[in-house]
Amino acid sequence: MQAEEKAVDGGLLPDANGKEPNPGGQTEGSKWQRPRLSRKSLMKCCLVKWIIASTTQQGPDDSSDSDLELSMVRHQPEGLEQLQAQTQFTRKELQSLYRGFKNECPSGLVDEETFKSIYSQFFPQGDATTYAHFLFNAFDMDRNGSIRFEDFVLGLSVLLRGSVTEKLRWAFNLYDINKDGYITKEEMMAIMTSIYDMMGRYTLPSVRDDSPGEHVEKFFQKMDRNRDGVVTIDEFIETCQKDENIMASMQLFENVI
Repeated sequence: MQAEEKAVDGGLLPDANGKEPNPGGQTEGSKWQRPRLSRKSLMKCCLVKWIIASTTQQGPDDSSDSDLELSMVRHQPEGLEQLQAQTQFTRKELQSLYRGFKNECPSGLVDEETFKSIYSQFFPQGDATTYAHFLFNAFDMDRNGSIRFEDFVLGLSVLLRGSVTEKLRWAFNLYDINKDGYITKEEMMAIMTSIYDMMGRYTLPSVRDDSPGEHVEKFFQKMDRNRDGVVTIDEFIETCQKDENIMASMQLFENVI
């Protein structure tokens, strides 16, 4: 178990020199500047922080609200007990998540534009549009252009509290853009580039333009074991679990979700 935990603690983009940036954002002989984001200083889950911030704006929890308020939304979620059984969240956590979700999305559904807005807020000086599009499609399992609260919390439960294998299966689904059961080099390149576009310029040392291509070539060389030009889910999971460096670099679901 300790080995598993160690494997999932890495950042998305490893530093070239293995050093962490100056946390104070200040260098000798220079004026203070706003610190740039390192992988470890990125918020653990933008989606949860978005929801919790909305909940906080509503004020203290009403103790009389002991269950999900279903009557005010057009799309009503499953019962609280069922969601608690299906996820790793407690009853109170689900209540808090739903209150924030309902406040931000009164219809009970999240659309892609909402995702783009969320990530634009957390990465204001990067371009999060493409990454938000890919992430939305990973949550939108039935491909109907909207995400229900149930799908939202089921995905978050896997990403935040799922096993290593569950998280890797979710990550595979993210990289498998056309959902055909395989990851191509082009798909991995598209996802990796979107991540660099969103947050690459904030890493220290700053990343080079060819860095996404370097990562993709490295991943594919290790993952595509039969050299057929695609990566299957079994190849993906097996390679990630056996290679600690790849596991560290693949932690997008903890650093940029």
